[in-house]
Amino acid sequence: MSAERRTDVARAGRPDAWTPPVAQSPTPLKAAFDLSRRNTLGLLSCARFGGVLHTEAEIIAAAQYAGRLGLPFHLLGGGSNCVLAEQIDGVVGINGLLGRSVTRTPSEARVTAKAGENWDALVRWTVEQGIGGLENLAGIPGTVGAAPVQNIGAYGVELKDFVESVDIIDTETWTARRLSARECGFAYRHSRFKERPGVELVTGVTLRLPTDWKPNIGYAGLADLPGPLSPDRIMKAVLAQRAAKIPDWRDIGNVGSFFHNPIVSVATARRLADVPGHPVPGGVKLSAARLLDLCGLKGVRRGAAGFSDAHALILVNLGGATVENVIALADHARETVRARFGVSLVQEPALIGR
Repeated sequence: MSAERRTDVARAGRPDAWTPPVAQSPTPLKAAFDLSRRNTLGLLSCARFGGVLHTEAEIIAAAQYAGRLGLPFHLLGGGSNCVLAEQIDGVVGINGLLGRSVTRTPSEARVTAKAGENWDALVRWTVEQGIGGLENLAGIPGTVGAAPVQNIGAYGVELKDFVESVDIIDTETWTARRLSARECGFAYRHSRFKERPGVELVTGVTLRLPTDWKPNIGYAGLADLPGPLSPDRIMKAVLAQRAAKIPDWRDIGNVGSFFHNPIVSVATARRLADVPGHPVPGGVKLSAARLLDLCGLKGVRRGAAGFSDAHALILVNLGGATVENVIALADHARETVRARFGVSLVQEPALIGR
């Protein structure tokens, strides 16, 4: 890290003001752990303690150390679905568990991956192996471990459609457990892991992908793909669409979609005829992007945080944005949409350290 970068981090998070306790932190935790390059929104952030954790034993040791200090423990993957405070008074572990494998039967392929594996790389790997099913979920940033927490979804497909089991560390009993898909409580962008964050830490996922592959092309932009179709062809179409809508976080910081698509009553959906939606259990899922667009929020800024000029649902870091900028812009968007349409938007990325 350059001297200039270190100065920026110190100014934002003041790690120099922290005095490590007498208790020895377990390897590989370090004091004043810089997270500025470990979140796709690109916010300056520093944790009181942190490190990359490569084994289940290291994860347990780090979480227990946080408990002894009376500090919260956060386990991050690629930092693609979070908004980080400038100073996080806690212990932050970066999930570094690696490994993936596939076993096949005549009817299915069972894919197992550790939580630190890159999600998009896993999707591409399965497609290269001739295994279909995950291609609609290509291009989603982050790690395998974050995927079931959020129950990631895109282009008409959700992760829950393929989960057989999720491996976790239970921090209440300090035991490893394997949860079935049903036990995970999957719903739209939701799982049991969101209900008590930090209690059950994901260490791996097993997916079941059918050999009898059928393309899922019901989503707009895929339905008109000419044949013959293959997982690889659909994956490339999905990646092209994502690139047209969502800027690469390595070029301009973002976390993808900043708000959930809200689920409203049928009556509310009828009242909002200008907003696209489709029926789901419990009502109608509306386009959050369209709600924001109709409110004129494209390009609106608070400091160096702004909504993309190309897509109103993408909140971007225009260079030097602070967590306060992001919170102020998100609050403004929620209040504007609620005032005009009577619809409440729910933020997708987790706010950590505030």
